[in-house]
Amino acid sequence: MKPRLQTSLGQHLVLTPQLRQALHLLQLSSVELETEITTAVESNPLLDWEEPESISVQPPSERGSTQEQDSRAEHEAGNRDDAEPVSAWEADDGWHERVGGSGQGHGDHDGDGDAADRMVQSESLQDHLSWQLHLSTMSARDRNIGIALIDAIDDDGYLRESLDDIVATLRPETHATTAEVAAVLCRVQRFDPVGVGARDLGECLRLQLDALHADTPGRATALLAARDHIERLPKLGAPGLADALGCSPEEAATALQLLRSLDPRPGAQIGNVPHDNYVTPDCVIARQNGVWRVSLAGNHFPRVIIHRGYEQMIQHACASDAGYLKGRLQEARWLLKNIEARGETLLKVVRCLVRQQSGFLEFGKRALRPLTLREVAEEIGMHESTVSRAVARKYVHTPRGTLSLKDFFDSGVGTEGGGEASSTAIQHMIRGLVEAEDPRKPLSDARLAELLKAAGVPVARRTVAKYREALHIVSSHERVRIA
Repeated sequence: MKPRLQTSLGQHLVLTPQLRQALHLLQLSSVELETEITTAVESNPLLDWEEPESISVQPPSERGSTQEQDSRAEHEAGNRDDAEPVSAWEADDGWHERVGGSGQGHGDHDGDGDAADRMVQSESLQDHLSWQLHLSTMSARDRNIGIALIDAIDDDGYLRESLDDIVATLRPETHATTAEVAAVLCRVQRFDPVGVGARDLGECLRLQLDALHADTPGRATALLAARDHIERLPKLGAPGLADALGCSPEEAATALQLLRSLDPRPGAQIGNVPHDNYVTPDCVIARQNGVWRVSLAGNHFPRVIIHRGYEQMIQHACASDAGYLKGRLQEARWLLKNIEARGETLLKVVRCLVRQQSGFLEFGKRALRPLTLREVAEEIGMHESTVSRAVARKYVHTPRGTLSLKDFFDSGVGTEGGGEASSTAIQHMIRGLVEAEDPRKPLSDARLAELLKAAGVPVARRTVAKYREALHIVSSHERVRIA
């Protein structure tokens, strides 16, 4: 058979540089985003800072309705999807205004609402994974296995210990088999960031490839290369890989390009990201006329514009200069579009959280209901990893102070009424019982468990002990006070 050239026309989903930039911007905190924008303005002549006097707030009659804003906010990380209906709690036109960069919202708020006074706690990769494990639906046994696996994952996101070693570390509290540990590891490997929990580079790349759409060009070939030839890839190159896999050089080159676009150290996205010294709220949640409203804080509105002078120079520049300026113009447009997409994604997530946790905003932690990443992802039509990126290191200014978006999520415990009570709400109940106890006869963990069961929340004594320790409440014999 003679070699021949063939052309074909088709549509494929590709992880383009624009989409990668959108995902990168989404996981940044406010201060990190500000640094990213500053770097872009300094390196790209087509970007310029917006003049302060040009920033103005349109009156309600000139601004688009909330429904019109929502129709622009219905895409995930740069890819638009179908518009969702506007719910009653966000149907008021003309409320979304620019809010000052300090994130101050409307309505009453308590003393810890000052963003400059609230310090960010550094979040490690283990913290990020443990938070996702806490929200996952699994048995206490599997959760203990998951904790041991997460503790064994290094800062790059790799599991360096063998499964047999994990089994040994679980004893004598938990006697698990290697198969059970492997099953829980599969669940941990679906956490954000994609590729975490891999035992070697090949598995790390395969996990990231599995997360891509099946129609991604070169995906099938890249999976084979990552499985069978990962160590030899630097020496093989595209021609050698084509011979080894029995595919065309073009297919091998596409697969290699796709592999190069993946992250060999996914854990570094979380563990080594520089953290802010202070909290800057990303959104503002406030009450207006008895209805909860959500808006972006002022710092989220793009304060950069395209430099019109350089844009007009493209028409008169020579071929080489015009090519350079066109490339930088495209980069500038991508950045502005992705900044806007980041804000719209945040609005979708926060609006969903307000719908789900309005009781938390009204009455505090005792009214926090169980909520997981999967529930939010299903409601707003996004992937769990995208919601996790949108929530990571993000804060909102509320009448209850400046809160982390992670505060709106919690796991649940089944109640006798058939519903669920969040672990945070149960801790709040325990604290209330302890504060009201007789100091001469403090309540034991068993007695606290009985009182919670009488209130319709059946929990085991060891669970009460765990929650009590999390609240930094000493045991009953240490709380005895003689009047």
